Amino acid sequence: MIITLHKNLRAVFYAPFYAAFALDAFAAQGIDVRLETSDAPGPTARGLSDDAPSVWWGGPMRILVDRDRDPDSALVSFCEVVTRDPFFLVGNTPNPGFTFSDLTGLRLATVSEVPTPWMCLQQDVRDAGLDPAALDRIADRTMAANADSLRAGTVDVIQVFEPFVEQLVSEGAGYIWYAAAHRGPTSYTAFYTTGQILTGQRDTMLAMMRAIHRTQTWLHGSDPETIANTLKSYFPDIDAATLTGCIARYKSLGLWGRDPFLPEAGFERLKRSCLSGGLIRRGASYRDCVDNSLALAAIGHADKSPPHPNPLPPNGAERE
Repeated sequence: MIITLHKNLRAVFYAPFYAAFALDAFAAQGIDVRLETSDAPGPTARGLSDDAPSVWWGGPMRILVDRDRDPDSALVSFCEVVTRDPFFLVGNTPNPGFTFSDLTGLRLATVSEVPTPWMCLQQDVRDAGLDPAALDRIADRTMAANADSLRAGTVDVIQVFEPFVEQLVSEGAGYIWYAAAHRGPTSYTAFYTTGQILTGQRDTMLAMMRAIHRTQTWLHGSDPETIANTLKSYFPDIDAATLTGCIARYKSLGLWGRDPFLPEAGFERLKRSCLSGGLIRRGASYRDCVDNSLALAAIGHADKSPPHPNPLPPNGAERE
């Protein structure tokens, strides 16, 4: 049986997913997983039959949005891999003592490609006692364009992910002000499919989960250079040194989970951000949106307490 795994974009913070293919982790579990690029996110998964299992990787945000539109949505998240926010604030001058009040009066360019980064950042700003609407924010440009604007000095600080961070820091054109991973668990990327597929193809989905868990173990036991070398074919436009730097920074931040369990704390943090940012009107429950039964089975915790979450690295642990 062929399982189609859909993705919407390519990003360095998705490294564990690419590693599973590079290491033939799925084949080792006896399953045939085919990677496809999809222009349409999760809602297209509705109505799929058990005979043609499809899985998406993406944020639990997709589930929250879909359930906001349709409370009877069958979509469910499982197998978390990216447990923390992979985005950064990068400024054009050093600012080692950054606080969110520093953004007042500055030209801030935020991510336009997807909604989750701003949803999470605006909640950080609210939590700091500030009004996100009062920021001088540029919201309609790509990260690549914003990086060029930072180099040109036409903006003061930008919100980006890797490899833009590593490139700007290496060039001396940018300085890390804030790594969003430091806020703690924020469920960012997992697998999702319909509840019918998850239960109807339980053995196949469990094999898929075990492949990811073994990949997670490999990732945490390997050095950044080895990981970058393993994944280089997936990022042909990024040189080896830059890719290694990106992996090293993300590893130092505890971005990637050690197991596929999706914790409630990370989900609730994401939901609160989507509610306050106006992306959703109602917040569906963790119990309705997340199924951890296969994760617990894959890691040997069936009928036991959930595994411990990734520990939060000390502030400032990321590579400068």
